Amino acid sequence: MTPNTPQTKTNRTMPNILVCTDGSAYASSVYDHAAWAAQRLGASIHVLHLVDPHHETVSSADLTGAIGLGAKSALMEELVQLEATKAKLAHAKGRVILEAAREHLAKAGIANVLADQKHGSLADSIEAYDAEADLVVIGKRGENTSLDYKHLGSNLERVVRTCTHPVLVAARVFKPVKRVLLAYDAGPGSERAVDYIATQALLKGCSIHLLSVGSGDARISGGMTAAKTKLETAGYAVTSDIQAGHPIEVIGAQVKTDGIDLLVMGAYGHMKIRHLLIGSTTATLLRTCAIPALLFR
Repeated sequence: MTPNTPQTKTNRTMPNILVCTDGSAYASSVYDHAAWAAQRLGASIHVLHLVDPHHETVSSADLTGAIGLGAKSALMEELVQLEATKAKLAHAKGRVILEAAREHLAKAGIANVLADQKHGSLADSIEAYDAEADLVVIGKRGENTSLDYKHLGSNLERVVRTCTHPVLVAARVFKPVKRVLLAYDAGPGSERAVDYIATQALLKGCSIHLLSVGSGDARISGGMTAAKTKLETAGYAVTSDIQAGHPIEVIGAQVKTDGIDLLVMGAYGHMKIRHLLIGSTTATLLRTCAIPALLFR
């Protein structure tokens, strides 16, 4: 396949990674995480930038009752011109962002890159693009989100909730991944994470720490034993333990103590509305742990 050749499910010769970018402060790290994953998986990359009409459109509210007809016509003409100018600037900005992404990935040695600009909101469109991806990469925060650790990007939850494939959530800075913590709760997300790590090349050579927080009932203990065996059979060095306490505090402390490079976990906890929201534990760990996370539905 030649560079910049789009892949569809019918013509794929390699896995495909979807990279969502808005050119924010996280963009360079997102590209670094994507390049790392592409090299591990032998994958192509599809960089996607969306021009959101809701952010670029000048107000077109009905001003009939507020100003006279003549003044309204003049004002509306100016608004239309301003709207056209802003739209052109938004598309030009997008082209600059995509060119920067191409250059960044080329320097990282990634040849198979499709950089694509579309019109629409990421939250509304992600389902269509996810269908052609095997892994999705997005930053924890975007251009419209404060870099304060208390906030996550406005698109992040929708992307995680919608995507059927694993979502790699990039931290502010990339560093090579050697130590992985898998937060295990015997839920569907945990089991998919174990299967993915065991069968895919993304984390080959990394050490895996399986950690469950709670009382460690028979279901958890049995699941931990099976998961450890599956990962060891796949060639991983695995440690495992069950700790009492609050999941956010225990997992956060373990990440710091062990110098963990990547947190792997299910996107949802065991809650009835899990199909509507990212689990509160997941969201809090994404906010407070200064490392990337690999999430599974």
